[in-house]
Amino acid sequence: MKETIRSFALEAGGEYVGFANVSDYESPRSPSIEKLYPGAKSIVVIAYPELSTCESPSPQIAMNGRMDLMEFSRSVNYKVARFIESKLGAGAMTVPISYPMEMSLETMGGIGELSLRHAAVAAGLGAFGRHNIVIHPVLGTRVLFTAVITDLDLPSDPRVEEELCIDCGLCVENCPAGALDKEGYTDFTGCLKKSQPYGIGGMIKFWSQLFATPEDERKKLFRDPHYWKLYQAGFIGFQYACWKCMASCPVGVRKR
Repeated sequence: MKETIRSFALEAGGEYVGFANVSDYESPRSPSIEKLYPGAKSIVVIAYPELSTCESPSPQIAMNGRMDLMEFSRSVNYKVARFIESKLGAGAMTVPISYPMEMSLETMGGIGELSLRHAAVAAGLGAFGRHNIVIHPVLGTRVLFTAVITDLDLPSDPRVEEELCIDCGLCVENCPAGALDKEGYTDFTGCLKKSQPYGIGGMIKFWSQLFATPEDERKKLFRDPHYWKLYQAGFIGFQYACWKCMASCPVGVRKR
């Protein structure tokens, strides 16, 4: 059964595919799978390579590469879930690379319904590095994941036992927010301020500043480049402005 699904997912466009039984999955922050899908037994995790666009000094080009991958992976994810339901007679639910996700004051930003990082590790698709991102044995840090939760009872693939992180410290040195200074911990608040300056924090800051500005001076704020980036982010969703942890990691970078 696993190889049937794996072959289909690879043919659909996934680069690597792993399986994690729900009993082997654990995430410290995301809700339990039972709350997402009562009766779920397994997670199919699909890996995709991030393009070299993450190296671009242009945040627009870098984000465009991510959006290409997000759109492509949604198609692959849906095809795999539909295959499981229509051909294998089981239930299936999809989990995308990113939004929609839970966002509230309690979560202090966003928390994925399913932690794709922890699911990928449980499915044998990598191990955590110093930057707390999953490192794939071949793709290195430049890898993203989607998942399909199913009620098929499938065994987990073997975990990656080797140490993939070379502990070079480049991710720590290159993080402009100092979010990785403490080993084993990511300062998500600091990271978000640098990586998503046009997210909800930037939006709150702008509107607070607008309301505090005299009416005859408000037009200047709407002409500010910061507002135009907020405006664009409102149409396309979150926009990353920093890719340092992914771009600086030398593990798995393709040979040129």
